[in-house]
Amino acid sequence: MAGVTDSRAALAGVTVLDLATFLAAPLCATFLGEFGAEVIKVEQPGVGDDLRRLGASAGGSGSSYWWFVEARNKKSITCNLRDPEGQALIRRLVASTAVVTENFRPGTLERWNLGWAELSRVRPALVMLRISAFGQTGPHRARPGFGRIAAAVGGLAYLSGYPDRPPVSPGTPTVPDYLAGVFGALGALLALRHAERTGEGQVVDLGLYEPVLRILDDAIAVYGASGHVRERIGSGTESAVPHNHYRSRDGRWVAIACTNDRMFERLLQALGRPELKDDARMASVSARLAHRELVDGLVAAWVAERDAAEALSVLEAAEVPSSLVASVRDLFEDPQVRARENILSLVAPLVGAVAMPAVVPRLTLTPGRVEHAGPTTPGEHNEEIYGGRLGLSRADLARLRERGVI
Repeated sequence: MAGVTDSRAALAGVTVLDLATFLAAPLCATFLGEFGAEVIKVEQPGVGDDLRRLGASAGGSGSSYWWFVEARNKKSITCNLRDPEGQALIRRLVASTAVVTENFRPGTLERWNLGWAELSRVRPALVMLRISAFGQTGPHRARPGFGRIAAAVGGLAYLSGYPDRPPVSPGTPTVPDYLAGVFGALGALLALRHAERTGEGQVVDLGLYEPVLRILDDAIAVYGASGHVRERIGSGTESAVPHNHYRSRDGRWVAIACTNDRMFERLLQALGRPELKDDARMASVSARLAHRELVDGLVAAWVAERDAAEALSVLEAAEVPSSLVASVRDLFEDPQVRARENILSLVAPLVGAVAMPAVVPRLTLTPGRVEHAGPTTPGEHNEEIYGGRLGLSRADLARLRERGVI
């Protein structure tokens, strides 16, 4: 398998300078790094990146498991972006950088002389990914925000939960951050392709809420056409029934998704009720939607009479789309997850083995790879990057450390 330093890696030769913190924009850099880009992570001198302190602490490392997972493959340098000498170092690094990622509030980098105008003069072909809560324009551009706010603004939180209860976070509050990381990586790759063809760089401008808004399936189109506001309906869906989670006799949850009449007929066979396909209340998608409680109740009663394993065995034999609603423990035990090697383990200094998700997606010729967990110490690659790339001496580095620049 081609490693991230291998010339056969898809993004070999691409350097990413990650100025961002916490999650969304750093994730974009992580995804690029998994396919061969060299990612230089810029951390605050002395304290390091904020993600090091978010979530469960990893042993005596001083950093979180989250950091070791999502800073994987990155090299860490420290730099005070508020200091003019630190800003000069960043501009020098940009000269050999293809992509810069950042997620400060709009205008912050401009105040530090590190905005698009300054950096694009250093490297005209630069791609600059800018992720902020609301994007670089608009009346809310200066507002702060995290994943929970993005889910609320983007319309996803409103749809999550039950009609008689408050909206809930869809999965975890960081789902919007991961979505933005994926959309940001897509934008960076598109801009890189343009830069390769023309020599012209550009800004990728992404509001954290925008990928959330993009994944609302037909809710926006339906409202635009009819004024219908989609409301919370629990774990079901507006477009099909049965399409829900059902509790089994042993207290586990089974997901079943029937999106057309053929699937529903197979489900009725599995339930031992094939005659119901002629029941007018169940004969079509629209009829089942109109009788949601009846159809869901029928399926729920059948699942409730069986242990999850038995129910899933019957459903699988009938080719009904179904699955256990997996906990993280179930993921570790799942034979499909194991066969696809979706969870890997790496050793991190001072921590030991760290389990983490494997690279997604799979490429047959230039697959991605995780070479190492996130850097243990902030700035552990200062000498390599500042010395090797910029030619700074050890005396220069000592002076910069003494001044708090790095």
